[in-house]
Amino acid sequence: MKPTQQQIIDFCHSNIIIDTLGVDVVKINDDDVQLELTVKERHTNFYNVCHGGVLTTIADTAMGIICNQLNKSVLTMNLSIDFMHAVKINARIIAIPRIIHNGRQTMVCECDIVDSAGKLYSKVHATFFVIGAFLN
Repeated sequence: MKPTQQQIIDFCHSNIIIDTLGVDVVKINDDDVQLELTVKERHTNFYNVCHGGVLTTIADTAMGIICNQLNKSVLTMNLSIDFMHAVKINARIIAIPRIIHNGRQTMVCECDIVDSAGKLYSKVHATFFVIGAFLN
């Protein structure tokens, strides 16, 4: 059984961090969603650019969602992130995840954090442990 877009979106909003950060869960086609955020002052660090923890959280969540879309519930085992450019206030960023390995017990994903012009701000790589089905 494959979850519907609405089930995925509802699940995302059941986690308070998504709404606290102001992340938008955006349907991009019948089979996929992506996460978007307009960076505000509350998302910034001491240097007035988007905090790395915000970018990491968005990427981790986006990769988890892409695993959920394959009816898998996952926990992050390992995550690494490279920051290429600082994200300034009022920038609109997009998390675009993809699956690299779809195994029974583990999944490996990557996620790009880009803007609407395609400028790459961060590249994320993570390994997830499959704890069961997303939908039973």
